Amino acid sequence: MASRAETVRNAVRAGRKSGFSGHNRISTQALTSVAQAAAAEVLRVPGDQIRATWRDDAGLLALSLMLPIEIPSLTRVARDPSVLDNIGGSIWERGLAARETILDKITHLTGSQLSRVDIRITGVRVKEGGRVQ
Repeated sequence: MASRAETVRNAVRAGRKSGFSGHNRISTQALTSVAQAAAAEVLRVPGDQIRATWRDDAGLLALSLMLPIEIPSLTRVARDPSVLDNIGGSIWERGLAARETILDKITHLTGSQLSRVDIRITGVRVKEGGRVQ
């Protein structure tokens, strides 16, 4: 026997009235929280340091993120240039790679259609190396 959700999906696909009324909306605050969580996970920045704003982009949602990014100390990079590869590349490369991943995560979690994700790096947080080996 089909689940209620499957029955609704099948009715909607068939273009028939499903017999269920109502609508679902995701508030801007909820979308903002999801965006902050996705960016925090992808770019390893505390969510409370991420500012997310939304705008309409021809009927789709455009997301702008403003955040600091963590970088290794310049001394550490000078000693071992491969440290950049270990963290995902330069600031520019990390931002480029993060855009698509963040867009995919938000779309998957909310079902919202995003046209773009713009990332503005507003500062850096220097992280000294981990344990000395």
